[in-house]
Amino acid sequence: MDMDDDACYRALSTRDARFDGRLFVGVKTTGIYCRPICPARTPKRENVRFYPTAAAAQSAGFRPCLRCRPETSPDLAAWRGASNTVARALGLIEAGALDDEHDVEGLADRLGVGERQLRRLFRKHLGASPIAVAQTRRVLLAKQLIQETRLPMAEVAMASGFGSVRRFNETFQQLYARPPGALRRLGGPEESAGLGEAVRLSLPYQAPYDWDAMLSFLALRAIVGVERVERGVYERTLGVAGAVGLVRVEPAAKSRLAISVRFPKISALPAIIARVRRVFDLAADPVAISTHLAKDPALAPLIAARPGLRVPGAWDGFELAIRAILGQQITVVAARGLAAKLVAAYGEPMPEALASEGLTHVFPTPQRLVGADFAALGMPRARAAALTAMTEAVNADPLIFGPKRTLEDAVGALRALPGIGEWTAQYIAMRELREPDAFPAADIGLMRALADADGRRPTPAELSLRAEAWRPWRAYAALHLWSSETPSLQTQPEKDLTDDRDAA
Repeated sequence: MDMDDDACYRALSTRDARFDGRLFVGVKTTGIYCRPICPARTPKRENVRFYPTAAAAQSAGFRPCLRCRPETSPDLAAWRGASNTVARALGLIEAGALDDEHDVEGLADRLGVGERQLRRLFRKHLGASPIAVAQTRRVLLAKQLIQETRLPMAEVAMASGFGSVRRFNETFQQLYARPPGALRRLGGPEESAGLGEAVRLSLPYQAPYDWDAMLSFLALRAIVGVERVERGVYERTLGVAGAVGLVRVEPAAKSRLAISVRFPKISALPAIIARVRRVFDLAADPVAISTHLAKDPALAPLIAARPGLRVPGAWDGFELAIRAILGQQITVVAARGLAAKLVAAYGEPMPEALASEGLTHVFPTPQRLVGADFAALGMPRARAAALTAMTEAVNADPLIFGPKRTLEDAVGALRALPGIGEWTAQYIAMRELREPDAFPAADIGLMRALADADGRRPTPAELSLRAEAWRPWRAYAALHLWSSETPSLQTQPEKDLTDDRDAA
């Protein structure tokens, strides 16, 4: 860790909430690991050990505390800035990359690194192996489901990524010396998550969080039939693992978002939670990001005004790419209208049991768009051809929007796709690949936001040079600059249209 043990102990002694999610405390006399804000009596200095992640503490033989509940701490591990490879791997693990029969070698292959190198990076930055991180994720999610829902234990096991109920029971007996059912806090009968029944959870984040800005961004781009934003709540249809369902997200107390998931496959819950965390940028460390970016005098007042601004993510790479191509050379409102036509013509209808007012279809998959007549929706033939080519490319390689070794590799691979130029590639890297350093330097809005007193705008090259000091958080700098022109983020970012027009 960057801090020494004395600094960690001071954070524990004062129960400093700034360190929640940054360190975990193993207590040798009890065999338990806690958050630094645990309400239990502070143990003696000689009886504690400090770990950078919950997985590291669990790998060292400590079990999760039942009072402070480590599963409810904000997950800041992916934002330490020390290793982008580890950050990308954590995102894949959260989405279930090491569940079932998947192994570390396959995970390393997806990241473009060797298995030994990936293990070494995990030990260096997280203090635990990839398998230990995945196991800890499963245990903590299962514990949260046990304590926040009335799901039967068999469904908890499936929903948290355990391959079998037997392994689920054995793991909890080993960790907690009691069966999983003994940890349940809610009374009443068990309630199966059948078709149409909702699973409700809360997801933590590190405050502050600009919910209004996030909601404004999503509301402006909400596709009729797929998404809805009303009274401070976001809802949408979603397709995962061959099934369709609904997800609802709204703010809750104590630095959390409340989510409600109605989905016929309970085993898809980890992937859905991972998507919610990605779209709403719940793993961001706003303190670290703001401290770094505020060193630039042009960004400092913007950050002071909106310290909780996040980078909105995407639900699906293919959906984002199609929407980006649809939006080339037209307004975001017009692009949203075209997307609604596309959904009405080719989207999968929602089943009656999941029907909800205004949410009627799931955004079409690449398979459903094979042979689609895009030109009939009302767009130039060149753009329709780009959509056709994109659909064919994704059908040929379903992992085309997966993480790459570096940001440069990701942008290069995206630019090789039909209809994708530099601006769109950076935009997809920012929102779908969750690259915190993605930066569309040719964006007109960014250059306009940094115009000098005489109105002179920096060139893309000058902007790129200045943005070097903003690494590794250039995506957040871009959001702050965009919002400085449109405080509610009610207009779309402005790309250099010639770039993507030529690519299309």
